[in-house]
Amino acid sequence: MNNNEWDQFALIKGGTDKLFDTPEKPGPFCFNQEVAAVFPDMIKRSVPGYGFTLDLIKDVARLLVRENTNVFDLGCSLGAITLALKSGVLASGINAGSVTIHAIDSSQAMLSRAEEHIGAFQASVPITLHCGDITIHEYRNASLIVLAYTLQFIEPEKRLDLLKKIHAGLNLGGGLILVEKIHDENDALQGISTELHHEFKRRNGYSELEIAQKRQALENVLRTETEQAHKKRFREAGFSKTILLGKHYAFASWLAIK
Repeated sequence: MNNNEWDQFALIKGGTDKLFDTPEKPGPFCFNQEVAAVFPDMIKRSVPGYGFTLDLIKDVARLLVRENTNVFDLGCSLGAITLALKSGVLASGINAGSVTIHAIDSSQAMLSRAEEHIGAFQASVPITLHCGDITIHEYRNASLIVLAYTLQFIEPEKRLDLLKKIHAGLNLGGGLILVEKIHDENDALQGISTELHHEFKRRNGYSELEIAQKRQALENVLRTETEQAHKKRFREAGFSKTILLGKHYAFASWLAIK
């Protein structure tokens, strides 16, 4: 990650993630105030390639965002991706003030923290925060839409309709960045992938208890799909041009162009 993007991410205030360090049955994972308070630490210690994702989003924004269009960050959490989009727009050389970035999240706890964080930076790109359901939001005149680590939390039966809405809201030549945790159809390969991800968490200080407790909390909340299922949905939603831009353990990043 370049220094600018890393510095912005590092400045997001938060505590150490100790949410799952007690031996008790956890409830279903949700993006509440407790999660919002430790989210930066949680992401850095549990999501491989997050820095790559921020750099990727900035670089794609620099290439694809056009003047007088909208950019959407769906499931914006604390705003790190929103700020990467802003950096990409500023680096593009276009009239940044003519672009509006819309950051949307269904969690008011996360959005309140995002407002504090985004407000700490001088934004010459207009940024509008929305608290709402991304499956019913309207998308218009978009040159870029980002759906990073978010689709996996949407009910599976709503995912195709959401991608169709996104495709309809994009201008010709506009793009969708999709970043998702995926699983492999082969049980043996999936077992290796899971163990590698767990080892990544161990290296970052998580105990076996914390890993197991969080996995239980995410069961039936974060529902992964295969790479093949995502490719099929891209086609069904109307995207004919897609490319896999990166993969870190089980986390994959695609760009789909309208």
